[in-house]
Amino acid sequence: MKLSILLQAAGGSQAMIYQVVMWVGIIGVFYFFMIRPQQKKQKDLKTLLNAIKKGDQVVTIGGIHARVYTVEETLVTLELDKGVKLTVDKSAIARTIAE
Repeated sequence: MKLSILLQAAGGSQAMIYQVVMWVGIIGVFYFFMIRPQQKKQKDLKTLLNAIKKGDQVVTIGGIHARVYTVEETLVTLELDKGVKLTVDKSAIARTIAE
């Protein structure tokens, strides 16, 4: 009688170990496929925004293509055409265009 109770308890702990391993695996997959790439993308965007300088060709998150006219702490003035300027937040810049 005591032996069967001990065997049932041992089987239950094995199932619990498998369940813990499964959850750790799910969390690991979630981290490597969802969280880590997003963090890398945010880091790359921050590096890009800090490296923007006058004369760079950029595209805003709204799809506007322009040349950087001035760069301030949090604002960027873009020159759309000769004499046409637009001031936007730095965070509104999505990417730069290689010339």
